[in-house]
Amino acid sequence: MNILSIETATEHGSVALLHGDELLVRRIQGAANHSEAVLRDLRELLAETGLAVARLDAVAFGAGPGAFTGLRLACGVAQGIALAADLGVAVVGSLQALALQVGAPRVLAATDARMGEIYWASFVTDTEGVPQPQGMPRCCAPLDLELPPGEWSAAGSAFRAWPEELEARTAGRLVACQPDLHPRAEEIARLGAIQAREGGLVAPEQAAPLYVRDKVAFTTAERLARGGRA
Repeated sequence: MNILSIETATEHGSVALLHGDELLVRRIQGAANHSEAVLRDLRELLAETGLAVARLDAVAFGAGPGAFTGLRLACGVAQGIALAADLGVAVVGSLQALALQVGAPRVLAATDARMGEIYWASFVTDTEGVPQPQGMPRCCAPLDLELPPGEWSAAGSAFRAWPEELEARTAGRLVACQPDLHPRAEEIARLGAIQAREGGLVAPEQAAPLYVRDKVAFTTAERLARGGRA
């Protein structure tokens, strides 16, 4: 399976190429560098393996939730490559990719959404080792998190940005927490390969980001009302 993948939902961007059993990765640090580096790094990955775009099985991208600009960039690049090469697109949730890194039976994945909010979703890992979402990703204030019953392993930048608030909401039910993990292109590629095998690809024109939140910014009064900073 040959899958080209892009993940720019957070400032920790990356691209990857799953080529059979080999996985090649390029890291892109800083959101300001994403647009300049993504196409260059994708070309380098293909050149390193000698793989033509026409030999790809799919293009995968991290659909979010995350930074709106980063999601649009990843989606647009994936659409462009897929259209040119007549390929399907794997639309992969960034929180699911984060949960896949953890490798625990039950995972709470949460990233800092800024504006006094977090993006989060819970996952239960199936017998194949794939984290399956328990409902849709949500966006809320940290103190509004509603953790499902049971014990969970947690990961994501929300736990570094809002440690006290999330500790109050999880009430000692986290068996582990990895606040420095972030979505990566290698997990996007692996989940994209699963979608390709299971017939879950979409046409390029049907691919779209998963925004979850429909506002780009709150006013100062709105941020303060949600417990954020002015």
